[in-house]
Amino acid sequence: MDTLSYKTISANKETAKKEWVVVDATDQILGRLCSKVAKLLRGKYKPNFTPHVDCGDNVIIINADKVRLTGKKMTERVYLHYTGYPGGQRKNTPATILAKPNGTDRLLRRVVKGMLPKNKLGAHILSNLYVYAGSEHPHVAQQPKAIDINQYK
Repeated sequence: MDTLSYKTISANKETAKKEWVVVDATDQILGRLCSKVAKLLRGKYKPNFTPHVDCGDNVIIINADKVRLTGKKMTERVYLHYTGYPGGQRKNTPATILAKPNGTDRLLRRVVKGMLPKNKLGAHILSNLYVYAGSEHPHVAQQPKAIDINQYK
């Protein structure tokens, strides 16, 4: 057996096969949905996953307004951010975020962003996420493949 013939194949930007997938968020639990979406965006379900390359899929989430939170998380979960000024720490709950315009988009992006790497690659990967409150999306030209997110672990 010639051991020199075995080489580790690392994907790069040119060889990564990126696909478009549609995920239906109807009656899905927010954290579980977003952790699976983060893995899809990162490319962890692919056999040629490479940690330092964007080799994940482009993910379209439809019906994002129908996502659920369990327990009292809608009112008691707190998201903090800091404005940069003294005394500028602000608190938001998922209920207040959803009440604002584009609230579903903001909430899902915030949760998925927390599950991605905290560097330039993570910011770039987050740009491959598209969130829509209704069941229609403008990405029909990319011929996205509808997947059942419950089949992934």
